Order: sequence, then C-alpha cells, then structure tokens
Amino acid sequence: MKILIAVIIFSAIILFHEFGHFLFAKLNGISVTEFSLGMGPRLLSVQKGETRYSLKLLPIGGSCAMVGEDTAEEDVPGSFNSASVWGRISVVAAGPIFNFILAFVLAVIIVGFVGYDPAEIMAVDESSAAAEAGLQTGDVITSYDGYHVDLAKDLYVYMYLNELKEGDAVEMQVKRDGRTETITYTPDVSVRYLLGFNRSDASSMTVESLIDGMPLQEAGLKPGDTITAINGVEIADGEAYDAYLAEHPLSSEPVEITYDRDGLDYTATITPKEYRTPQLGFSYNLGYTKTSGLKVLKYGALEIKYMIRTTILSLKELVSGQLGFQNLSGPVGVVDAIGTTYEESKSEGALMLWMNMLNMAVLLSANLGVMNLLPLPALDGGRLVFLVIEAIRKKPINREIEGRIHFAGLMALMVLMVVVMYNDFLKIF
Repeated sequence: MKILIAVIIFSAIILFHEFGHFLFAKLNGISVTEFSLGMGPRLLSVQKGETRYSLKLLPIGGSCAMVGEDTAEEDVPGSFNSASVWGRISVVAAGPIFNFILAFVLAVIIVGFVGYDPAEIMAVDESSAAAEAGLQTGDVITSYDGYHVDLAKDLYVYMYLNELKEGDAVEMQVKRDGRTETITYTPDVSVRYLLGFNRSDASSMTVESLIDGMPLQEAGLKPGDTITAINGVEIADGEAYDAYLAEHPLSSEPVEITYDRDGLDYTATITPKEYRTPQLGFSYNLGYTKTSGLKVLKYGALEIKYMIRTTILSLKELVSGQLGFQNLSGPVGVVDAIGTTYEESKSEGALMLWMNMLNMAVLLSANLGVMNLLPLPALDGGRLVFLVIEAIRKKPINREIEGRIHFAGLMALMVLMVVVMYNDFLKIF
C-alpha cells in the first residue's frame, strides 16, 4: 500500500509538471507529438489528434514531446522554434510554475485542516541570559541573526544549518503586543562531563556506539561491551546508571569503569571529557495553530516559501561541501521516504496520515520546481537561459550547438540518476 501511495504522489507531481508544458504548448500553437507519464516502454497509449497519450513502464518521470523541440526546425508549422521567443519561454517555464501552483493548492488544504506553526516563545528560563535581555513568553520571533522567520520550521532549519558556538551573540526581532522588539544577548554555556558512548536502549548498559575522540573510545572499549560498574559501584541497568550520575555527577576527576566483554571483566581508568554547549534559554512552539479566512491563503503561501528556501539552502550546503553526496536522494529514495512517513503516520489517525502525505507532496512538488529551474543543460532552467539570451540578442544561439549542449546535459543527468539510485538502494538495503 505504501509503495502504491508513493508512486501515485510522485506520478501526480510529474504529471502536473508536464501538463504545464503541454497546456502552454497548445496555447502557443506548438504541436505535441506525445504526452507521457513514466519512462521506458509504453504500457498503454491512445492517439488523439496530433498527440499520443502514453503510460510507460517506469514511474520515474514523464515527457511532453513537441515538434522540433531539440532540432533546428523553424519553418515547420507547429514546431517549437516557430513560436515566438516569449511563447517558448512561457512553455518552458510553465512546468516549474505548475509545480509551485500544485504545492500552493495542497499547502492551503493542509493549513485549512491543520493550521500553521508560529515561531512563538513558549517558555524562557528565568535565570538565563535570554530572560535578562528581555525575552518574554508569548513573543513571536520574526528574525533570527538576520534570517527572516515566518514559521517555527524556518527557525528550526536555520539553527540546524548554523550551529550555535560558544561566545556567539544572538540577535532576534520579536513581535510583542503589535510592536517589534530587538533582543540581543550571548547565550549561557552548559558544562557537562561525558564518557562518550551511546546505549542500545534506555534500560541497557550495552555500548551501541562510541563517540570519536571521547574517553571510552580512547580507553579501548568497543561496541557490544557492557558497563557493569563505575568506581566499584555496580551498575545493573540504565536506571541504576542514571541514579549513580544523579548522586555522583561526572567531573574532571578520573573514574574507574568495569565492563564485560565476551563474559570476561575488564577495567579502565578514564577522565571524563568536558562538553560545553551554548543554551539559548528559551523554548519555542512546535505545534500548530488553527487559522481561517484569507490567513489560510497567507500561510499556505508561506509554507511554499519555506519549502523553496529550504531547498535552496540545502543546495548551498551541498555545493559548499557541508552536505555530502550520500545526502542526495533519487526516485527510489523519495518513494522510500514517502513509505516511511506513511507507516509512521498510521498511528496518528486518518486525518494526520493524509495531511502528512499531502505535506510530502508539497515538499516534492516545490523541490521539483526549484530543481528544474537550475540553469543546467537539459533542465528547464538551462533551456530558459538560452531563450533569455535569444530574447536579448534578438537572434538564437546556433540550434545545433544548443542541442548538443542539452544532449550532453541529459546524458550527465542520466549518469547522475543511476548513481543516485544506486546510493538509494545502499541506504535502504
């Protein structure tokens, strides 16, 4: 069921994208030879007038094939190049624009049913630097370190991508009683001492993983070892461990760790490592607030703005190297993500299940719109670059050269698609 839903969502987004191209091709008198959903061999097809409508085997794409689209034909009636340059620009741009339109319509439905997430301050630590700076419960954050904040998720993404470091100053603008207030402060620092391991679960003392450069790793412990005592005090389970730390907090003083490995007991004397973490001193809203009327349209539009900004920020992180190739996902990864969201949402009830599915569709549609506008050969954005240059020069770039560039870009995209799909399979299996 989850795979079927994922395929339906993915296919609907692509179909709407291609329909944008199709509609504006027809409006500009361009003949469409085939309008298809999917790639590969045809499963079903029907001829209506000049256009063949096809369903193909692989539900990972689609096409709107126009006469003369990738050739030098200009004098042939109904060919792509026979249309005006601005007509061709509208045809190419229509695909991504239709993705944004679809995303907006779905976002409005979600906001209408669920609401939106304001970046409202829910609590402020009384003795924190944030409280001393004047931050109050009920304030709504509109800007964080110069980054405009419309929704709570804007704030979350920005803070995730821009980790707060010790000594960093925070500057926020908040709305309070219809006024805008500026809050500036340097967050307090929480100091903890850590051994540097993760447990398999909260009740267990078995080491699931070790943190690089931390004391337990340096002492030679391995995943699968079980800690049984600290400074001679027996630690039977996770509850006993938490009780021990509450009574004997870790510090810079060395401690003796006893651990079991393959039925044998070992000891190691280690010095816990200081871990310093800036504390913002406040918590903000993570839920949804109902709205109505024109505000549904407003926050629907802000949802799309958030999706587009997040996609652009992710691309910047990818180009800068802060995100790696392993973070990319293709059609297989997308289907898996939709399926995972479906399984995790079933327990939340039918309404939230379908709202989460619609939210995935919003994300994917907005993402597809942005990606297709990238100025790369074979993508809509690459074609728009050539068309805009033609509009400025009043004459086209050599059609054969343009065609070769787009063909090379298409081949590169196909190779990238194969590599990304291979990466998806590795992550899933």
